[in-house]
Amino acid sequence: MSFALDGVGLAHPNGQRALQGVSLAAGAGERLAVVGPSGAGKTTLLRVLGAGMRPGAGQVRLLDADPWRLGAPALRRLRARIGTVHQGPPIAPRLRVVTAVLAGRLGQWSTARALGSLLYPADIEGAREVLARLALDDRLFDRCDRLSGGQLQRVGIARALYQRPALLLADEPVSALDPTLADAAVGQLVAQSESTGATLVASLHAVDLALRWFPRIVGLRDGRVAFDRRADQVTEDMLLALYASEGGGLPTQGGPLAFSSPSAALAPQRPFLSSDCR
Repeated sequence: MSFALDGVGLAHPNGQRALQGVSLAAGAGERLAVVGPSGAGKTTLLRVLGAGMRPGAGQVRLLDADPWRLGAPALRRLRARIGTVHQGPPIAPRLRVVTAVLAGRLGQWSTARALGSLLYPADIEGAREVLARLALDDRLFDRCDRLSGGQLQRVGIARALYQRPALLLADEPVSALDPTLADAAVGQLVAQSESTGATLVASLHAVDLALRWFPRIVGLRDGRVAFDRRADQVTEDMLLALYASEGGGLPTQGGPLAFSSPSAALAPQRPFLSSDCR
């Protein structure tokens, strides 16, 4: 099991309930997209899965460990096996692209190698390879403050690809990209999952992107799981109900939406097995 949440609840210091009774699990190599309106709790969910936020209720297991029962060194090792692509990558502006990408493995390297890589990049060709997958290899030695927002977002993706984590989390990873680049970038995240066996969980704004690339769709609303279905069981009515609070149509990148028949969506649900999404 890659992760398992059981009845997880989390409230922010201001009292707002971000997650309420969330139960969700995935096996190694599964790929699932989390969709839902703004404020649904998608980012909070990914932070819990990344061992970055401790819930106030429920149980969490990540990569066969309870992160909040581990000592500090073991928790650091666990987090080094989890890669996160942030909507706004936390990258120092004066850092060079190659160094920003290689930072993906700092948690796996010795202190001496990590410090040495700041002076002279430890694996230039490795960084070049993942950047090429995102059409950024020509910016290898540029400073990050010379990149556009979309280019920085792709550097953040490249850093996660270079890390080769067992659990790969992506929080709105293509929000700053045009539809063509967004589709290609999500394709690279999926390819990484397929080639390494990593579990991939991505929160996505565009539902057409989620339906096109992910076999399993989780709808989140008001901090609760509204539905957890195979992509071929998700209907337009389900998504319209999910996004009803936003008062408009479905958020897409303009791509076609292929929905299942209503009868398929009404079929009885059963717990997901790892084999369902392969």
